[in-house]
Amino acid sequence: MKSPKQIVQDILAELPTLLAVAVVETESGMPLASHANIADFDIETAAAYNTEVVKAKLKALAALKLNQTLQDILLTLTDQFHLLRLSPDGQMFVYLAVNSRDTNLAQARMVMRASAGNLS
Repeated sequence: MKSPKQIVQDILAELPTLLAVAVVETESGMPLASHANIADFDIETAAAYNTEVVKAKLKALAALKLNQTLQDILLTLTDQFHLLRLSPDGQMFVYLAVNSRDTNLAQARMVMRASAGNLS
């Protein structure tokens, strides 16, 4: 298993043009490690609000009594993709924001899948 800081570094190495990346603790919404390539990108605010997205989806799964595990969430914005990928135990998630014009979505999802699987 890799540390949150190493996960962030691995993703940055694979997707150097990313906008931002963070490993976030699901319960508190606090980033355990993060990096942003844009000076005015508030990663702590993004982590907090995306934690609410994850929690809302988990509540919806419970309310619907679906026997499913939440793996990832994709949010498509005008010119960005925001990806959320939960760790196998659900205690953390990786948050990734990329420009949709210069990042292949399939590649970003593959990097996220591999990275979140390495979270301890």
